[in-house]
Amino acid sequence: MTDATPPTPTSEADEAPGSPDYEAMTRDIADVPAVEVITTVAVHLLSAAAVNLGLDKPDSEHKDLDEARKLITALAGLVTASATEISSFHAAPLRDGLKSLQLAFREASIVPDEPGQGPGEKFTGPVYA
Repeated sequence: MTDATPPTPTSEADEAPGSPDYEAMTRDIADVPAVEVITTVAVHLLSAAAVNLGLDKPDSEHKDLDEARKLITALAGLVTASATEISSFHAAPLRDGLKSLQLAFREASIVPDEPGQGPGEKFTGPVYA
């Protein structure tokens, strides 16, 4: 008998050329400041909501107010919850963008919500023009 250890099984991902280096990616994301992660997510939510409101171009085929409502509410929750963590310098422009989306939603809606009942208004309070 020999003391040779059996070979360890490898997955195809380990052998594939150009496969991602997950350890490096984890290390890279750990180096990103929290404020940058939060603002990046907020900008993605803001952009997606704008497209779903049809603000990307006139007569947009992507208009979906139900989806926009969900995205605006998520953005409002994120901005409200993180405002003290990311400072006014970062939070103020996000709040401005959020308010613009809330007003655009109110304008696009056939049946307007009652004040305080619009998307995200449970986090921000009623939004007026």
